[in-house]
Amino acid sequence: MDDLNMGVSLFLRRWSRGQLIALDALAGVAYAVVLLLASVPRPAMGAPLWAALLLSAATGVALAVRRLWPLLSFAVALGASLLSVLLDLVYDGFVGAAFVLYLVALTQPRRRWEPTVALGVCSASALLVLSMAGGPTPVWWTRLLGLLLGGAALLGLTWTVGRAVRERRAYAARSAEQLAGRAVTEERLRIARELHDVVAHSMSLIAVKAGIANHVAEARPEEARDALRVIEATSRGTLTEMRHLLGVMRTGTGTDAGTASDTTGGLRPAPGLADLPVLADRAAMAGVRTDLDITAATLPEGVELSVYRIVQEALTNVVRHAAPARCRVVVEADGEEVRVEVTDDGPGHRVLPGQPGHGLLGMRERAVMYGGTFSAGRRPEGGFGVSARLPYGGTGRPA
Repeated sequence: MDDLNMGVSLFLRRWSRGQLIALDALAGVAYAVVLLLASVPRPAMGAPLWAALLLSAATGVALAVRRLWPLLSFAVALGASLLSVLLDLVYDGFVGAAFVLYLVALTQPRRRWEPTVALGVCSASALLVLSMAGGPTPVWWTRLLGLLLGGAALLGLTWTVGRAVRERRAYAARSAEQLAGRAVTEERLRIARELHDVVAHSMSLIAVKAGIANHVAEARPEEARDALRVIEATSRGTLTEMRHLLGVMRTGTGTDAGTASDTTGGLRPAPGLADLPVLADRAAMAGVRTDLDITAATLPEGVELSVYRIVQEALTNVVRHAAPARCRVVVEADGEEVRVEVTDDGPGHRVLPGQPGHGLLGMRERAVMYGGTFSAGRRPEGGFGVSARLPYGGTGRPA
């Protein structure tokens, strides 16, 4: 089994240019030897044996150096094949020239006027007609014409195949480049979304408590000191989470995978449902009393992180735009999807007209990432509501 795996890996791995040149040299030597063995018993029409040996050697050399000088190698191989036909020496059917021409078609840039498709169709049609024409004719010029037409058809098909492989490789390279660019863009958006969720939530709480401290600093210094303690604790927690997130970026471990890196290089679990009470306590510090109703069982780590971020951003918006207010957070899961609802009894306004911000957009992106839905807006009974559904179907992988 190990020998089989080694053989498969030998053919699947990418060979270096030097190894490919060595393989071409081996193929050229083997091809020349076959032509020489075929030319010895063949009677020639007045042509000496050394001519057959010379043409066979020239064809072998052309095959061996085809990666170094493709056009020159093709000219030598084609000339040797033509002389073999004209002198009635050993005939290789233009196979050597076609072997070199394939690399020429694969490496040379394509001209705009080049009729590759038409050439392939004509070559295939010519081979089909020649195969149906019957055996060789005794008339020398018709025989010569048939050999030349057959060689031209083979070269035409080889050129078409080489061009098709070149276009396929170019298309694969363009697709890989586009996928790489898309991956970079998605990673940039993911990082921006994580940073927004972390910073916006904490800074909103800090801004609210700083305003309270400034307002009551002279009249109620104890309350001002409490607000400053909240600011200190929140800022320290935010800095810690920012260091975790930056550590993930340096090590290349995505937070959506369910882990985050700490400053010592270790990994810790990403925020999840168990951390929602901490969010509720922080919101209460800013004047938003939050009731949690969590009936979800164990969720996939990526889905759980998305739920946490949606609730975090929704509570941030309540603190920023509706405090003081009451808020209710509902998280339910049935094994196929998880439903998140965050409602408050505030005035129902979230952003200024014409300035939608990035919070709602980030929540929508997290829901859509799993093929879910998201909605947000004023409630008929008053206040504002956010609702999201994230299907995971037992896999928890982004759609």
